[in-house]
Formats: sequence, structure tokens, C-alpha cells
Amino acid sequence: MIFDSLDVSYGEMWGSYRVMTHPEPLSRAVAERRHAAGMEYAVLLSARERPLALVERWPRGKWRVYLFDDRSWRMQMTDLTPHHTGMLLVRWNTRWQFSNEQEYASRKWTVQETTTVSADGQVEVKSEFAGPRGASTEPLHARTSGPSSDPVRRFPAPVEDFLCPAPEFGDWQVFAPFLAQQGHEPATTVILRDASVDEGSGPLRATGIEQLFSPSTRDTSDGPAVVEPVDAGLLRITSGQLAVSDPGSIGETPRIVAVPPGEFPVTLSLLRTTRGAGVAAARVTFLDTPPRDWKMALRPDEDLGVLGEGQFYGVGVDTGTAAFMDATRTVTEDHLDEDLFIPLDSHFSVELPSTETEPNLIAFRAGRGDGAYPVWIGRTDDGQVGCVVVDFQLHSADGGE
Repeated sequence: MIFDSLDVSYGEMWGSYRVMTHPEPLSRAVAERRHAAGMEYAVLLSARERPLALVERWPRGKWRVYLFDDRSWRMQMTDLTPHHTGMLLVRWNTRWQFSNEQEYASRKWTVQETTTVSADGQVEVKSEFAGPRGASTEPLHARTSGPSSDPVRRFPAPVEDFLCPAPEFGDWQVFAPFLAQQGHEPATTVILRDASVDEGSGPLRATGIEQLFSPSTRDTSDGPAVVEPVDAGLLRITSGQLAVSDPGSIGETPRIVAVPPGEFPVTLSLLRTTRGAGVAAARVTFLDTPPRDWKMALRPDEDLGVLGEGQFYGVGVDTGTAAFMDATRTVTEDHLDEDLFIPLDSHFSVELPSTETEPNLIAFRAGRGDGAYPVWIGRTDDGQVGCVVVDFQLHSADGGE
């Protein structure tokens, strides 16, 4: 294919190599802010509605390029690492051959050739051939076959042959020469055209959080459901710092909110359907005054400007459980199963008590299990923290499914 222009679109990086379009598109403005912040994102370069390359920007100045052939098959992967100021080194390059479309769809390559280049120009080319049973179906960036033979060639070469400029944001012509490796011929001048992606409403916004704790009926994918608020006990805060965390990883990735010391009620929002009940949200209330403003709980290094449509920063859950606690509270790992996780098999919440003067911990099931969930701070008119809510997104806060 000969091309004189490239259509450029942006999206999330993780998993982007699996498809020919962005599963989660980003606007140019969001991608540019991510670039400036050193964050990851993906750039799709297309011509005549056919993908030619998918470029992933990785942390620490690394890049990865997937190349497509005339059939829109993903046939090559190139990893580039910083070499010296302003330049990238083609450190690894992997090419595949497939016997037919069915084998391509299952990633059962017949030949895989990997070229490795050292910083001083030492080159190793390794060819692997699928054994009698064919290659496995692991992701293309992993080892996908047991080779029946394994020839290796090693030789020196000028390292300059494997260098390219490190692109500034939008300077995607840097990758145009790579396209020739899959038979695509760039014209002398290549014009870049950005696809139009609306930023939409931007990051996730707090909508109808109060309704999560109002007794009501809802229509869900499991049929009619009932929202039922239940008391989960009093949380004791002694340090003036509330932590929202997975109790299995206390101190690793909590959301911290400055709050007054004292004892405060914790409320769960249960969603009951014909299939059972789950915890849709949890709230700790510090003031009786209803909040007038909701903000996402952020860490100092987090920037809402780099989030795409409906995205959020949240508390990570790996044990199917979250908890409210004082930021100074610790948990003995040996007691977690007996005192917390096993009781949660038959209860929606569990309190880990303490002495009368020390902080306790109230843990509860995460409605959707493992994942990441937004934490909202509700403030009163005078800016005080009225409550903190973790939303497990079991149903929409605004009353929809």
C-alpha cells in the first residue's frame, strides 16, 4: 500500500494490541496530557480505514509498535528503548508467519523470528518453528510455541542502523519508515489527520450518590431490586485520617481523607434481587448536614485531566473486600482469615475491634468483587467533610441499571 496521509486516533494502552480499533478511545487533548505526565497511551495509525501500526507509549520513555500487513493482520512487534538523548534503539523486533486465517485468529504461528540488538550493536536473530502440535494460544507478546528447531545467528552491526528519533507528542511521522517493513510505502510527505474524539463529560462524576442510601426499588438486569440501607456499626477515628483500603493490603494503596476524630456511623447500601443481596456502597457519616458538593478522593500525584470518559481513580480491591479504618490502624495478617474473611462469608460487614481508645476497623464485601472503585468525599456548604462513600457500582447511582 502506498500512502501519503495517516489517520491518527488515541486510546488506552492496556489490551490495545488485541484489536484493530481502540477499545477505550481518548481525545487528543487527554492523550497529550498523558504524554506530558509520562503516562501510557496508544496511538493507532491508519490509512483508507485500514490499520497500519499501533504505537504504545510505555513508562520510562519506552515505546512498542505493532505493524499490520495488507490483510490487516498484526504481523510484527517492535520494542524501542531510550538510547541517548532524543533517540530510541530498536531493542527487540519480533515477526510472525501464519499458515492461514484460522491459525492467525488463534495466534498459532508457524514461524517466529526475534531480533535482539544490544546498545553497542551486537545483533542476535533467533528463528523458532512450531512443533508438530502447532503453537499455543498465549498472547502474542509471550512465548507462543514449542520450537522444533532453534537456529540463532549473531553478528555485529552499526548501532545507528537501529536508531530513530524519540517522538514529541504528535510527531508520528517518526514511525512511518517502520511501515515499509510490512509492505506499506510512505510518500515523500506524509500528512497526519487526527480523528475527532469528543472528550464528552470527562472523568466519572458523582451523580445521585445520596440515592444509593435511600430505600427504594430499582430495575436491574436481574429484574426488580430493592435498595436497603443497613447499619454496620461505629467507626472510631483517632488520628484525623480516614483510610479506605482493601484490608488485605493495608498501607499499600489506601485512599486517605482528612476527617475529625471521634466515632461515626457506617452504613451499607444493600441491593436485594431475586438472586440474592450485595453491598452496592458503603458510607461513613461525619456530619448530619447533607453534602452539597462531591469530589473524588485523590492522591497528591493524581490528575483528573488525564482521565478519559467515565474514568476514575479508586480504591483497589483484591480480596473482594474493602474497609473503613483509621490511617494508623494495622492488621495482623495471620488473623485476617479467621477474624475477617471467613466471617464475611456469612455477613455483609465485620468489625475488627480494638481497645476503647484505639481505632477499630469495619470491613465489608465489595459488591462486584475484585476491581477498582471510586471513593467520593461529600462536603457541606462550608467545606467540611460530611461523609465519605465508596461506590461498588452494583447499580447506577442515578437510578438506572
